[in-house]
Amino acid sequence: MTRAAFLLLALLALGGCERTFRDMYDQPRYKPLATSSLWPDGRASRDPVDGTVARSGGTFAGTTSGRLGALSPEPSIEPLDTVRDTLRTNASGERKAAASIRMPTPTPALLARGRERFDIFCSPCHSIAGDGDGMVARRGFPHPPSFHTDEMRAASDQHFYAVITQGYGAMYSYATRIEPEDRLAIIAYIRALQLSQHATVTALDPAQQARLGALPDAASQSQEPPR
Repeated sequence: MTRAAFLLLALLALGGCERTFRDMYDQPRYKPLATSSLWPDGRASRDPVDGTVARSGGTFAGTTSGRLGALSPEPSIEPLDTVRDTLRTNASGERKAAASIRMPTPTPALLARGRERFDIFCSPCHSIAGDGDGMVARRGFPHPPSFHTDEMRAASDQHFYAVITQGYGAMYSYATRIEPEDRLAIIAYIRALQLSQHATVTALDPAQQARLGALPDAASQSQEPPR
């Protein structure tokens, strides 16, 4: 009887410990990107304090325990306000070269990677066409600017990199979500989107213009009415 009573008390004690541990790891908390009235900007998610050293990020952090120094180094970028001021004063429409952001040579593989990352992270707000009419914006979120405006076409690569890295307005920083190399791929794809809407026939070489001129005019072809 003594042994049975001891075992019963031990089981009750273990049950109490489990309840205590559950209260510790299941305590009230904010969900990522939730709102909070505690902070002036209304966001529960806070930016890392100055001097924070990231241990891992992106895909690497999601598949391993992470190791110090495993992240790719961040290119140095000017403060976003400085980049925007440069954009405003660039009345000639020339795109200022960003010395600290070295864009890779566009290749089909780079553009394919940029399109994949753009469709995942950017198109919900910017839309797959880059016109700022994404599905999230259609449902009440502030519409971002279209990439096809004169201002955005004149924006430097550094400007886009700064916005992706630091965030701007209602757009949260993607520094811990998109690797530096993928940010450059996204910028390359944005340039391709802009060119797709603003390319001129005169920009093609004679051979390409001849091929384009040989294509049938679909608008002038009669179509059989649907049955």
